[in-house]
Amino acid sequence: MRSDLVVDLPVTLDRTYDTALPQQLAQQIRALIGRGVLNPGDQLPSGRALAGELSVARGTVVTAYEELCAEGYLVARHGSGTMVNPNLAHLHPQGTTTPLRAPVRHSHLVKLTPGAPDTSDLADPSWRAAWRQAAAHPGITNTDPLGLPELRWQICEHLRQMRSLVCDPGQVVVTSGAREGLALLLHVARGSRQTIGVESPGYPSLRKVPPALGHHTVNLPTDEHGLLTDELPEQGLDAVLVTPGHQYPDGGSLSTPRRVELAAWAARTHSWIIEDDFDSELRHVGQPLPALATLQPSHTVLLGTFSSVMTSALACGYLIVPPRLVPVIRDHRRATGQPVGALVQHALASYLETGALRRRTQRLRQVYRRRRQLVIDTLADVDGTELLPINGGLHAVLVIDPTGHAAARGPADSHATSAELETSLVRSCAAHGIGVRALSRYWGGEGAKHGIVLGFGRLSDEVLTAALEQVARIIRAEER
Repeated sequence: MRSDLVVDLPVTLDRTYDTALPQQLAQQIRALIGRGVLNPGDQLPSGRALAGELSVARGTVVTAYEELCAEGYLVARHGSGTMVNPNLAHLHPQGTTTPLRAPVRHSHLVKLTPGAPDTSDLADPSWRAAWRQAAAHPGITNTDPLGLPELRWQICEHLRQMRSLVCDPGQVVVTSGAREGLALLLHVARGSRQTIGVESPGYPSLRKVPPALGHHTVNLPTDEHGLLTDELPEQGLDAVLVTPGHQYPDGGSLSTPRRVELAAWAARTHSWIIEDDFDSELRHVGQPLPALATLQPSHTVLLGTFSSVMTSALACGYLIVPPRLVPVIRDHRRATGQPVGALVQHALASYLETGALRRRTQRLRQVYRRRRQLVIDTLADVDGTELLPINGGLHAVLVIDPTGHAAARGPADSHATSAELETSLVRSCAAHGIGVRALSRYWGGEGAKHGIVLGFGRLSDEVLTAALEQVARIIRAEER
């Protein structure tokens, strides 16, 4: 412990009190320890330094420290100064609270996290150069509430080249991610309680945003081709939140006829289409489909993120909005502030300008296609399950077939429900050190399928293969 890394002590001494100053100081330090403000091992200021801060004689602090050392609350070590006793919990179990501890990292758990990208080679020379360039200008500021103009222009170039979407930088709003972008849109689009149609199944974190802001959601059915557009109501919805490029989690892509039908519905009902374009660049079969905004630009907002091709730790995304929404969003941002720091925006703009993101995306497509094939080779033929097609993205869905399980396990277990089988499978995977997610959690209403959702993006080929083989063994063991 370095003696200069000390804790600031929020203590005050009052000479008008009957209690002597050393005793006042000792009492307050005991109280700080008892409340958990001071934890075992925390370094205290030196007697001279604390005396100067409190405007008292050094002897006052020394006396208090010596009293607390005698009681076991503090320890004084030559060359290391005075600190809270590291063994305090054993000496005073009733007089101290449980100290705050760093989060426990469960390194033994292999997390097959859906949607998590491979970041192992993200910090390449282009990445480091972009951040060095930004760091060289620590005083950079952004006066535009919509975001740094350079970044917004680069986002337009990115969408033109990667998504065939032509837009003006004036339509781009920099956000701190998909959820913040959706919250911003819901706040400014109508200004009152809204009814939002959400896909079921759908992405849980986004589906939670409207209710958290006081809005109402309606579950919209999907099939293997995405949203069932012919079942959209003619009234009652202010907006629909859709994933046309890659329906989450089932993986279907909205067909061209349905895209046309959805665009016509929005124009006819004066409703908004909120297009969650979370991983459209990562297609494994065919080419990326054009954004809905190309069909109905006046009623479509594109919700974009860099999390799938870079890292969620960047906490940066964007909205592409129709021109009529720009003034109200700008006014709102002026009042609430731009949530993404100028340094982050500057670094990302530099990274995009070099073409590094396009090159990275092209490279990752090859990596993910290879890992996708590992999933197919390992899990496609496991009895009692169905592996849904993986046409894009970073996750796979393994649906439980209760009939298949019943046939394998015999009459005694023939009445096990798919929900029970799902719960058992998720728990068994966790017990064997594999983290997967229950498929049913992605439904907002009835009719949920059961199974598991697992990601294949972030792990190396070797670790992924071992984890997938373990999942297959667990499923086969569950059948016996």
